[in-house]
Amino acid sequence: MHRLSVLAVWLAALLGLVSRLAAEPPAKTPAADAPAAGTAEEPKFIRLKRDAQDRPAAMETAVVTYTSKTRPGVSIDLIGAVHIADRSYYDDLNKQFEKYDVVLYELVAPEGTRVPKGGRKEKSTHPIGMMQDGMSSILELSHQLACIDYTKQNLVHADMSPDEFNKSMVDRGESFFQIFMRLMGTGIAQSAAGASGMNDTELIMALFSKDRPMKLKRLLAQQFQSLEGSMSALDGPEGSAIITERNKRCFDVLDKQLAAGKKKIGVFYGAGHLADMQRRLEKDYKFERASESWLTAWQLSTPEGVGK
Repeated sequence: MHRLSVLAVWLAALLGLVSRLAAEPPAKTPAADAPAAGTAEEPKFIRLKRDAQDRPAAMETAVVTYTSKTRPGVSIDLIGAVHIADRSYYDDLNKQFEKYDVVLYELVAPEGTRVPKGGRKEKSTHPIGMMQDGMSSILELSHQLACIDYTKQNLVHADMSPDEFNKSMVDRGESFFQIFMRLMGTGIAQSAAGASGMNDTELIMALFSKDRPMKLKRLLAQQFQSLEGSMSALDGPEGSAIITERNKRCFDVLDKQLAAGKKKIGVFYGAGHLADMQRRLEKDYKFERASESWLTAWQLSTPEGVGK
């Protein structure tokens, strides 16, 4: 299997372009309604921050606020999730969540599931979960389910159950295997185009470095620059179960919270879901992107300097 295709799959999974699933269903791919040629640039919810020497300094996720003239006093924040990250990132998110009347979160799990504080003790047997567990160990990062406090009363589950998700995939004729095939194909194409952001020598040096986790994170963060192109490989004209249908379920829950009078709402989902969510907010709810802030998910600098 091609090295870059494997990296594309790993990075897509851990960044949330392919979402973390609680159960064992197969999965497919992201969102429909991609912008046509000549339209506005696709919104960004993850970015690579660089220093003055153009070296990776941090990988960041967005908190984007949307407001509407027709719903005075109501604001909705889309909060991008990276599923493995620095512990300080999840500490920042836990503090961020205290600001909201309600936070809607993703997790393919039975209705009413409440993740215990500290996360589940057993290891995941789902392929994506297993990749994330492996990458968190290699990169010395923490896992979202172990660090986010899902026991807070203002956190509300806003996702499908495994049975609903499986049915949606069967109805659409989708499979988990298709994700990997498309991502691998994109990785190979990017490599052929010279867009990998790394070479074999750099990868080997990072693997044998005494500071292996940091070296690998910097290489993967640079690979991220070309990863967003993978989203187009996962798009389909009719959408997908893993993005489109799950986003619909989230917005069903959003409607109930708005009807209940909630004013300050957060939506905490994998960053790969959020471009479709922004389109829904703008088209169906008449909200506008008002402001944004950024949280550091991966710190890529050191006290001695980024280049060390």
